[in-house]
Formats: sequence, structure tokens, C-alpha cells
Amino acid sequence: MHKKSLKDWVILITIIPTGIIAFGLAGYFSYSRHVELDNFINQRAFSIIEPLAIMSKDPLINKDREKLRQLIGFTHRTQSSIIDSIIIFTRDNQVFVTSAYNGNTELMRIKQEAPLNNYTQLEETNDYIIYRAAILEETLINHPTSTPSKKAFSFNSITLISSENKDQLSQPTQLGYVAIQVNKNRLKFEQQSQTLIAFTVALFGTLLSALFAIKLIRQVTKPINSMVQAIDRVREGKLESRVSGLLMGELNLLKTGINAMAQSIHGYQNEMQASIDQATIDLRESLEQFEIQNVELSIAKRKAQEANKVKSEFLANMSHELRTPLNGVIGFTRQVLKTPLTDSQRDYLQTIDRSANNLLTIINDILDFSKLDAGKMVIENIPFLLHESLEETLALLAPSAHKKELEMSINIKQNLPDSLVGDVMRIKQIATNLISNAIKFTPQGSIEIDVTSEQINQKHVLLKLTVKDTGIGMTEKQQRTIFDAFTQADQSITRLYGGTGLGLVICQRLAREMSGNIGFTSEKNQGSSFWFTFQCEINPMPLILELDNHHLSNKSILFFEENDHSRNATLAILNNWQMNVTSIVNNHQLEQVVTHAKQVGLTYDYALIGHSNTSTALSELKKLIALVTPVSPAIYLTLNSNSPSLHEALIANGAMNCLSKPINASRLSKALQPLSHDDIVMATTTEQKILPIKVLAVDDNEANLKLIKALLHEQVAEVILADNGQDALALCKNEHFALIFMDIQMPVMDGISTLKSIREDSLNIETPIIAVTAHALSGEKEKMYQQGFNAYMTKPIDETMLRHIIYEYCDFSHFINNNEDDVKSSIEKSSMAITSPEASTIPSLNSKGVIDWPLALKRAANKTDLAKEMLEGLVESLPATHNSISEAIAMKDTEQVKSLIHKLNGACCYTGTPNLSTITSQIETQLKMGISLTELEPEFMEFFEHIEQVISAAPSAFKTFTEQET
Repeated sequence: MHKKSLKDWVILITIIPTGIIAFGLAGYFSYSRHVELDNFINQRAFSIIEPLAIMSKDPLINKDREKLRQLIGFTHRTQSSIIDSIIIFTRDNQVFVTSAYNGNTELMRIKQEAPLNNYTQLEETNDYIIYRAAILEETLINHPTSTPSKKAFSFNSITLISSENKDQLSQPTQLGYVAIQVNKNRLKFEQQSQTLIAFTVALFGTLLSALFAIKLIRQVTKPINSMVQAIDRVREGKLESRVSGLLMGELNLLKTGINAMAQSIHGYQNEMQASIDQATIDLRESLEQFEIQNVELSIAKRKAQEANKVKSEFLANMSHELRTPLNGVIGFTRQVLKTPLTDSQRDYLQTIDRSANNLLTIINDILDFSKLDAGKMVIENIPFLLHESLEETLALLAPSAHKKELEMSINIKQNLPDSLVGDVMRIKQIATNLISNAIKFTPQGSIEIDVTSEQINQKHVLLKLTVKDTGIGMTEKQQRTIFDAFTQADQSITRLYGGTGLGLVICQRLAREMSGNIGFTSEKNQGSSFWFTFQCEINPMPLILELDNHHLSNKSILFFEENDHSRNATLAILNNWQMNVTSIVNNHQLEQVVTHAKQVGLTYDYALIGHSNTSTALSELKKLIALVTPVSPAIYLTLNSNSPSLHEALIANGAMNCLSKPINASRLSKALQPLSHDDIVMATTTEQKILPIKVLAVDDNEANLKLIKALLHEQVAEVILADNGQDALALCKNEHFALIFMDIQMPVMDGISTLKSIREDSLNIETPIIAVTAHALSGEKEKMYQQGFNAYMTKPIDETMLRHIIYEYCDFSHFINNNEDDVKSSIEKSSMAITSPEASTIPSLNSKGVIDWPLALKRAANKTDLAKEMLEGLVESLPATHNSISEAIAMKDTEQVKSLIHKLNGACCYTGTPNLSTITSQIETQLKMGISLTELEPEFMEFFEHIEQVISAAPSAFKTFTEQET
């Protein structure tokens, strides 16, 4: 539309509308005239044929041809302008008389297949119109009530019945018909004449409009074109251009305006050029100032970056500097706790242990906050078991709740998938924080934990964990700042309860990193309810099989628990196992049920009794055991305590087993396994001692073998060693072992190949095999499970973790102290400390980081000779290792480099060389990720520098160690 010229628009609004209207009217009037002429000829023909048909009746009846010939001849002559022929046909379709003997009778005769109706018809051809009208005779038909003497008079199709004949009806009879042939030529001529006249007038009007349009175009478009050209010249910078000539009307005004505009623009251009020149001078001065400011900003930015780098290095260094002595404090405190102590000494040492762990938690919070603040927190996706992970978390926190006599219970919806893929460490971190806060801020009452699903499909599940307590709650003002960094609900709380105020901030950010959120509801002095959601993938390949509880199906159990939430949670587990549960909520109801059971002779396969008040547990549970024993011989107790003495006393009074709250499915299932009473008593009363089993340890590093042998000899009777997979396979074909510890990367035959060979052909097809490695990428643990290993351990090996593995896979639980919950709790704590990424963080070069003797002692289980021997072995091997790795790098043999680095990493795990261990671990990680040797050249330079530093520092270090011993 915008591309059309003024000439086009003039044509569009003048000639085209005029032509459309003129030719439209011509067409309309031509069509109307055609219709009018057609109607006229039809009406005229009808007015001729219908009277003729009426007057032809009597002559036709009397066979009077002459009279009929005169009648139609007269009609033909008077209407000859339109009529070519008139013919009267008899009833049998034969010509009776005609007005023109040369007429086409066949054209006018009715076809045999088209009978004549009683009304006038017409048939039209190209040149003629044939009209036909029936000649009728009216006959009277008597009505049933009529008199035969009554008469009627009929004129063709019209019948007149007198009043006395009103009961008679007329019935027309065809005598023949009249046919008239009308010529259409004159009609066509008239119609064509009318059309020609109409369209001639329309064409004349259109041409007249076109003449006026052309004149208008000449008088308007030419001046406008000249104005457009003048404006184009002005736009091109030719401001002296003007429009000339005398124009008509408004065009002359427009010309004057364009010329004035051009003159004004010329003046404005001169002024603008002067302004631009001045602005250019000002801008040049401003740019010089901006350049100075940019240099200053660049310097400030560089200083800020350096300050941030210093901050990060400070955090890393402080992390190590704080963790190293803390690990020493915690480790030696636990070692001293193993020795005979007075009650006061034990209490003091336990206080030191708790304080050190709290300080370690604070350090972890600060580091996590720093990572999140810098956007460097990485969320992992590794397979895990939901129930197992939450049970581990509660096992660590339960003692704190027991100390305050808080009823803590967890209810996990039974329909939730258990095998998931996500960051289990962060999930446990958030759950631990929320539950710890609930315990901290709840002086009495209960803590209820619920796990449900917000969304679930075939691939993903959005889980929601809710922690509800009956604690101190929060005011609205306190709630507004609860998620602010370094802030607690009330500043006085920091003094009363401790903490950094970072826990909830970290939890909130971690939840959002896992596609979830966190929130709460709270009321002052009424408790709080915190929840967080997190998204996980559903693992299509479950990590373990479901609990085998088929023996419990349809078994009867008497279940007594006063706490509603704890009762509902346990009921869901028992019902899921398809047990017949009799649930009881108070002592009075229990007495009634037991009394009724005695009367009818009813017994229960199991009895499960819950109790919350530790101070009254012994006396009250003794009575309950005595009450329930007649109706159920297998009585199991759930207590808010993990006290060995309390458990022993209750078992001595008839209980089969005592479980510490909160109850979970795996522990309850294990407790209800069909064991004898003597086995249970032995498992809970026998002191820990050396287990009478034989264990195989396989590792290509001599120092590693020495350490694991020393650690295993403290717990098992016999340890067999092998330094490669082939020797291990040969041993497994000749001897049976209770447990096998297998290194992954070894010469001759690696750990995975050895595992498969042992499983295929040996005496140890069913023996549990534990994978042991110095370093593992995220997800490698699950890979080991998929390969067929039963469990997974990372170096350096912790003796508590080692005890846990033996306890878990050798089925010698009766050699472990009766406080099973305490053992498992300490094992889990040690396990978490070992596998935590922050726990192994060691800074780069510093004086202590070259050779750290306390660290070497710790990793050798505080055995001085063993630590010294392993360190000497490492130092002696370093020159050869240096040369071998250098040669492999020169040959670009990535696999050889990877093997040598892995072997050295394993050796470093058991010696006090933190800097060398860190850089070796980093290089192994990057090699496993596929980074080339060329890209790792800077790292290898630092690596070789660390080797030289260890070799250089070794003589003075050994001298110092020797002097300290003497």
C-alpha cells in the first residue's frame, strides 16, 4: 500500500470505482430487463392459451374441426408477432387441428414419458418456447349425502356448484390439449439491445471519468514529483535546492513551505555543526577523564581479585590448620577413651570430643557457605538408598535426643521409591541440620519426621522431608531473619545454644541447588515445623534387594506405643510386612487386651513395646514384660536410650531384644529375625575380642599391606597377604576366607579381573569382597557395586571403618559389645569423617605439609615403628618413581603414567606427606577425567617439585623422629 504512487491512487479512487459502479448498474439493469421480458412473454402466452383451451372444449367434444380451425386461426393472426403455430391435440396425443400446416407438430406434441398436467406448462428450447394447456371437462360426483337431481356448471378448470348442489364434487377429465409455439428471436433481440445500450452508457461514463482523472494527474502529480525531487536533494545535503514555478491552490502553499523548510534546515545545519565541534572538544576531554578512571578501576578490581584470592587461600589454609589439630584432638581423645578412666575423666574427655566435633561442624559450615557464595558448590548425582541414608542420619542424632528424653520418630511413606540417584551427602547434611536444630531448641516433648512425595513419575521424584518439634518456636520478628547469614532467630540464642547462624542459609541454598526449596511454620512456645524438598532421579537398577520379611507375613504381633506419630510410623512398617497387628495406645487398654487373651487362650508371635521416659523405663518396663510374657514369649522393647546397662537389665528380665528409638525398618527387621534367645543374650553381653576368622588382603603396595595387616590383626585371628591379583586368585582356589580386601589397580591382574575370576572358579565364590582404593571419582563407588564388590573403602583405612566392614559382612555380631547402636553410630561417624571431601582437604606447600609426623602416626594406627617404616619405604621409592613417571611422560604413555600415579597415591595415603598426597590425588583425578598429559604439564612440574621437597626433607625429619624417640 505504501509503495503506490499518487497517480495510482488517483486511478484507484476515480476511474476504478466509477467503472465498477457503471458496469455494475449496467449489468443489474440488463439482468432486470431480461427477467422482465421473460415474464412478459410468459404472461402474454398464458393469457392466450388458457382462454383458448376453455373455448376449445365444446367444439372438441362435438368434433367440430371447422369451428376450432377458425378459432385458432383468428388467434394466430392476431398474435402472429410472437406465435408461430397453434395445434390442438386429442386425448390420445393426435393432431386434431392446426393453424399452420408447415409447423413442427413433433416439437409441440407431449412426449410419451411426460404426461400433461391440469395446469399450463411450458417447455423451452434454444429458439422456441412451447406452451401447453389441457382442455378439461368437469363431471359431478355425488356426495354420500347428496341428491342425484342436483346440477353443476363447469368452465374448464372452474366449476360452479349451486347451493342446492353443494353436496356434489367436480372431477376434471382431459379431452385433449392446446399447444402454442412462440418464437424467441424477437425476445432475444430485445434483450440484447437492452444489454448493449446499458453497457454502452457504462463505458461512456467510465471514459468520461478517465478523462477527468488524467487531467487531475497532470495538474497534481507533476508538481508533487518536482517537490519530491527537491526534498531528495535537500536530504542529500544540497540545502540550496528550491521548488520553482506557479502552482495551483494548496500545492503553491506546499511549495512555499518546502522552500522555507529547506532554508531553515540550512540554518540549523550550520548551528549544529558548530555545536558538534564544541561537543567533540568536550567529549575528548571527558574520554581522557574516563580513561584515567578506568585505569583506577582496573587497579581496584585487580586488588579486589587479589584480596578475594587471598581470602580463598586463607580459608583453605585455615581449614587445614584448624582441621589438623582438631583431627588430632578428636583422634587422641577417642584413643584415651578406650583406656581405663574414672567417671570424671571420661566425662571431661567426652566433653572435649563433643566440643571438637562442634568446632569441626562450624568450620564445615563456613567452608560450605564460602563455596555456595562463590558458586563453586557442585551437586553430585550418585545412587543411594533413601531409607538407609535417613537411618544413618538418625543413628548419629539419636543419642542427643535420648539425652533430653525427646521422643523422636520417623515415618517414611511406604510407596516411595527407595533406590534413587542424587547428592546423598547434601541431603543428609540438610536433614542433619534441621533435626539437630529441632533437638537443640526442644527442651521436652517430641520430634516428628515425615518423608512424603510432592511429585513422582517414572524418572524423577520430588521428595519432602518435614521435621516438626514441640520446642520454643519463634515470633514473627524472629521468623523474618531466620534465613539471613550469620544470624539466628535471637542473638541471645547464640550464647545459649551456640552455632554460626549459617546452617539454615546453607540448607536453603543446597535445597535450591537440588531443584527444591525450604520453608517453615512456627509459633512462639508452640514449636516449629521445618520442611525441605529435593528432586532425585529414580534408579532403574535398585542397589540392593528388599528386606526379606516373608517369615513375618500373617504373624501376630502385640504392639504398644503411646506416642501417636511413633505408633503410626511403626504401624506402617508392620502392615507393609502383612503382619496381624493389635495396636494399643495406653496401659489400661494393654491390660484389657492381655486379660482377654488369657481368657480365650490367645497368644501372639511377637510383642513390641515402646517406652519414652528413660528415668522410669526400668521399673515400668519390668511390669509390662511380666504382664505381656504369658501371651507372647518374644518381647521386643523400643527405648529412648542406648544405655548398655539398661538394655542388659531389661533382657535379663525377659525381653528378647532392646532397640533404641527412632525405629526403622531395617533394624526392626533384623531384630525380628528368627534367632534363639541364647544367641540374643550372647550378642548383647559378650565383650569384643579377636574374631576367629581368616582374612585375605591384596595390595601391590608393601606399605599398604603392612598397615592393613597391623589393623586387621587387632580384630581377626589370621591375615593372609598377596601383592597382586594372580597370587590372590591362587590363594582363593586353595583356601576359604571369611573376607577379602582387594585393591583395584594392581600389576599382573587388576582387582576387577581378580574379582570376576574368584567368583567364577574358586573356594570363595560367596565370600564378601571389599574394594579398597586410594582415590575415587564421584560415582566410582556405585561402579564398584555394579562390578560385584560387596562394599567399598577408601584409603587411608580407618580402624573403626574396618571394624564396621567386618561386623557387617562376617556375621560375628555376637563378638561385638551389646551396645549395637553405639557401635554402629560410632562407625557411621567415622565413615562420614573419612568420606567427607572437606575432611581430606590439605593445603598446598607449607613447612608442615612436606612431612607431617603426627599425620603419619595417625594413619599407622599410632604405631611408631610401622609409621616410620612406611615413610622410609615411600622416601626410598621416590627417586625411581620420579624417573619412571618422567620417562612415561616423555613417551606419552598415558596408561603407564596413570598406573604409576595411582600406585604412588596409594602409598601417600598411609604416610605423612600431605602436599605430595594432594597433588598426586589431583593428577589422578584429572587423568581419569581424560585430561591429556600436555594439559597437565604445570601440575606435573609442581608434582616433581613436591617429590624433591619430600626427598630433601626426609633426612632431617628422620633425625628429629629418632631424637624424639630417644
